[in-house]
Amino acid sequence: MEIELRPYQQKCVDIINNMKNGSHLVQMATGLGKTVTFASIKRQGRVLILSHRDELVHQPQKYYDCSFGIEQAAECSNGEEVVSAGVQSIVRRLKRFNPDDFDMIITDEAHHAIAPTYKKIYDYFKPRIHIGFTATPKRGDKVRLDTVFDDIIFQRDLKWGIDNKYLSDIKCLQADIGFDISKVKKKMGDFDIKQLSQAINQEKMNAGIAEAYYQLAGGTQTLIF
Repeated sequence: MEIELRPYQQKCVDIINNMKNGSHLVQMATGLGKTVTFASIKRQGRVLILSHRDELVHQPQKYYDCSFGIEQAAECSNGEEVVSAGVQSIVRRLKRFNPDDFDMIITDEAHHAIAPTYKKIYDYFKPRIHIGFTATPKRGDKVRLDTVFDDIIFQRDLKWGIDNKYLSDIKCLQADIGFDISKVKKKMGDFDIKQLSQAINQEKMNAGIAEAYYQLAGGTQTLIF
């Protein structure tokens, strides 16, 4: 499919297309179009896309006009030009690939890239270039990403997106519902989904969210974190 990129997306793609090799990081705020941007990078060989969440693995497919394979759960690739893989799946299937199978690796949500699972994948493959995309290059646990990426080559943060009218301005209100996530463990820098769900998806908590919404937002369109 033909996609007309926004000017900042095209600038990011141009920077990457002019890089010969290395491991580089791109910061792009949520909503600025990371997926459509990395799907527009010129391919010089096969591409591997790494995602840490199942729902992200299929997401890039609609932006590519070439053969597209999946490595996730029961789905397996078969030599396609672009392969999108769940990290937990491909790390167990590395021997199905040759180390030089991919010219480029793209890591989505790249703030997870320092996790041991990712490191095993990076140590196995030998791409010409590795590009990580993230909205949050600074992790909450202070772990540095420069052990994986050489530099940040492009940055467009949330404030930039709002100031340039690509993102809606924020009116932020906070409500104390009484969540207790102090005992929820973390995996690859994120809370364990199952434990987090058990901690917050409770009838009393859900009722509190609904009450806070009606009191603070009055039924208007609202995004709840």
